[in-house]
Amino acid sequence: MNDRLPEGLVNLADHEAFASGVLDANAQAYFNGGAADEITLRENVLAWQRIPLWPRVLRPLAGGHTRVKLLGRTLVHPILIAPMAYQRLAHPHGELATALAAAVLGAGLVLSTQASTPLEDVAQVVLGEADRGPLWFQLYLQADRGFTRALVQRAEAAGYEALVLTVDAPVNGARDRERRTGFTLPPGISAVNLQGLQAPAPAALRSGQSPLFDDLLTHAPSWDDVVWLREQTRLPVLLKGITHPADAQQALACGAAGLIVSNHGGRTLDTLPATATLLPAIARAVGGALPLLVDGGIRRGTDVLKAIALGATAVLVGRPVIHGLANAGATGVAHVIRLLRDELEIAMALSGCRTLDEASAALWSRPSE
Repeated sequence: MNDRLPEGLVNLADHEAFASGVLDANAQAYFNGGAADEITLRENVLAWQRIPLWPRVLRPLAGGHTRVKLLGRTLVHPILIAPMAYQRLAHPHGELATALAAAVLGAGLVLSTQASTPLEDVAQVVLGEADRGPLWFQLYLQADRGFTRALVQRAEAAGYEALVLTVDAPVNGARDRERRTGFTLPPGISAVNLQGLQAPAPAALRSGQSPLFDDLLTHAPSWDDVVWLREQTRLPVLLKGITHPADAQQALACGAAGLIVSNHGGRTLDTLPATATLLPAIARAVGGALPLLVDGGIRRGTDVLKAIALGATAVLVGRPVIHGLANAGATGVAHVIRLLRDELEIAMALSGCRTLDEASAALWSRPSE
């Protein structure tokens, strides 16, 4: 496969447009689709665009940088790769290509539980790079707690530095694009890190009972399971999918090491507010007691600057990475990361921000709660 970067790609929208001719209909439905009418999917992008910047001029900018501190590490920039499943749908090298690009560009990587590549193989690609960002493992709690414990132990042994527990998807959203397309995983692609996991036996339902509420959701995780997970691991545990201030405060009480403000990329509950709208209230709720990250709709360096200004320590980027991967493998992913970092530096300079500690002064106003 030719992994040379196609000509004419100068921003993330270009990557998305080009990838539409590379990804087949099956993969496009999975990666690009959202839940129901895709209102949240669209709003995630639009909400960042609506926030205006208010620059200062003639400020000292020499020696500026994009560095941030996160969970005891200094990152060269605040861009991480969000967890995304089945990346070999986009490119044969899948998660290995994404991991290589992330490591070389200093971006953090969060590997999905449903990765199509063994977690140990991905870790080997990342850990050998001296200037890499953090390496985290995203986790869905399984009904089989023994399997979950063994998976956590694998991640620890492989060198992952934190666990990211997704808490906002006890069930899948109603993804119309996938249903229209008849999405299926092609032969040879699967959630390889979940091999050996046995699904719970279906419950014997009485007339009028719900297969969802009276069967599947009886195994859904709870706040007690967050405490249980913390007891199973020496790694810090971040919660991904926090959208309500009360949940942010409860996560803090449960000992979470960090929170990711996320609406699952618009893939679960449609009409949920955009993450740019949600972030300020979550930041106020935790009051700087733990790091906040945010994902959803990040498409420009200005979006990254706005996220930091609204209280995030760092951002996670999802779909644009898949588009870069489809377009040119590791080279394409690296290009997406480089574009965002370059645009972030430009936005900082033109806003009069020498460092990201000064980002909050660059906003014209803050979105209402």
